[in-house]
Amino acid sequence: MPEKEILRRIYQAVRPYRGTMLAAMVCMVLVAGFSAGQAYMVKPLLDRIFFEHDRSTLNILPLLLIAVFLGKGFFYYGYTVLLEKVGQGVVRDLRQRIYAHISIMPLSFFNRTTTGELISRVVSDVTLMQTAVSQAVVGILKDLFQVAGLLGVVFYMNWKLASISLLFLPISLVPMAIFGRLHRRYSHQNQETMARVSNHLHETINGHRIVKAFGMEEYESARFAGIVDRLYGIFIKDARVRNFSHSLMELLGGVFVAMVIWYGGREVLAGKSTPGTFFSFMTSLVMIYEPIKSLSNVNSTVQQGMAAAARVFGLLEEVPEPQPEADAVEMPPFSREIRIENLSFSYDGENTVLDDLDLTIRAGETVALVGPSGGGKSTIANLIPRFYEPSAGRILIDGNNIMDLSLKSLRSQIAMVTQETILFNDTVKNNIAYGDQERSMDEIREAARAAFALEFIEALPQGFDTVIGEFGARLSGGQRQRLSIARAILKNAPILILDEATSNLDTESELEVQKALENLMQGRTTLVIAHRLSTIRRADRICVIQDGRIVEEGDHETLMANGGLYHTLREMQR
Repeated sequence: MPEKEILRRIYQAVRPYRGTMLAAMVCMVLVAGFSAGQAYMVKPLLDRIFFEHDRSTLNILPLLLIAVFLGKGFFYYGYTVLLEKVGQGVVRDLRQRIYAHISIMPLSFFNRTTTGELISRVVSDVTLMQTAVSQAVVGILKDLFQVAGLLGVVFYMNWKLASISLLFLPISLVPMAIFGRLHRRYSHQNQETMARVSNHLHETINGHRIVKAFGMEEYESARFAGIVDRLYGIFIKDARVRNFSHSLMELLGGVFVAMVIWYGGREVLAGKSTPGTFFSFMTSLVMIYEPIKSLSNVNSTVQQGMAAAARVFGLLEEVPEPQPEADAVEMPPFSREIRIENLSFSYDGENTVLDDLDLTIRAGETVALVGPSGGGKSTIANLIPRFYEPSAGRILIDGNNIMDLSLKSLRSQIAMVTQETILFNDTVKNNIAYGDQERSMDEIREAARAAFALEFIEALPQGFDTVIGEFGARLSGGQRQRLSIARAILKNAPILILDEATSNLDTESELEVQKALENLMQGRTTLVIAHRLSTIRRADRICVIQDGRIVEEGDHETLMANGGLYHTLREMQR
């Protein structure tokens, strides 16, 4: 992303805080004015007190000095707090925007983007932007105002010497520009590697059972060490650039001060300047040198923030799911049928998963999809609620093309129970009521009872108020699945999709979950995807899918009598 575009986006992010920024800048100007006053007061201190022995100046000057320091401290507090509010406000706004944007991204986005990278963008990259906005920008503005104020003092003291000293300013900017580009490159590499660190941690912590079961602790430690070593190398390269830049600025500053001392000392010895004027001039120059030197240090922070901003704004440019358009149709209550016509789909645009498939599911009917892995069963389940969009063909619900329906109204009439039970680190009650937190406790209890979950819930330490851990880690597999069924029962959607809902359970848990599923399926139009064929014997219709097509269709008895693929699969599971 071009630097100009990044700066424009940052300005847009800061724009709502223009008033606060303006107030902070006023405080900065006043701080710069007080700093210039401190430098100027060296002249009367030396000339009028130490050389002219003016007692009245001695009585007044300390009071003025206290007033200057008091004013400087007051306005310093003002601008730092105000700009911190701006920086933290920008962080809050960006994190909210990023999270809201991520939440409306299609499933294909999550398939190609790692969790660690997303966490890194929300946490690490936005924090680096905040540092650039609330600290680096603060430093740059403060230093520029301070340099401007002190330049006024040095020109007032000796305009010839001040004009010569200005030649060093452009010289000092050259290394800042050169090293700034290098620092941004290393910052970008650093942030990408940090995302890999986050992703590795996320994967191995969530998959700790598999790591231990296969004895891969040393392997994963070595992988992690490799990533961290790369991060270390980038940090060292960046540190070399940053500190070499600092050392070079120190050298330039030393040469500059030495020349000023030589020239200014000659002026004093020749009687063309007073010691007070010279030392006031020198104080101003030293005070100017400090903000110029700090600009070099701030430059690294700015470049880091720019690299982070490019990643953040790049994420915000990702195309989300189609949002409701003005002509989007609200889906009426489902009543007749789901019709799939000439449906084709490919995840990558090359390999076809579904190929010209036709299927009709009538209201109140239970249709099971079975077949070899990779045949396209789960893809159909993902296309009906528009998690993906068809490559060709269409899906009609009661005659309405789902592409013309608003996503919210479509998904409000679909409930899903999947093989991967997704629960949140929250209470049992909030997990069951997920999607409709206004439901009463009586309704939640009734849903739990229908899912055969009430007994084990009431045995938990805090009952419905028990926090169940990440992904429901404190529950058994069967208990987690029954909670997800209770959640679907409470939603009370007319269309139900069961995607391998019992495949990860032992026989005892499967029997309990199967009873809960039977309660859930009553009065609903159900699409069941199953590998265990024993779980779908009661389906009204079974469709056998192979290579993206329906190759057999009928009830259990008919398909067994035909002796085709279904019969083969059933015999393999005996």
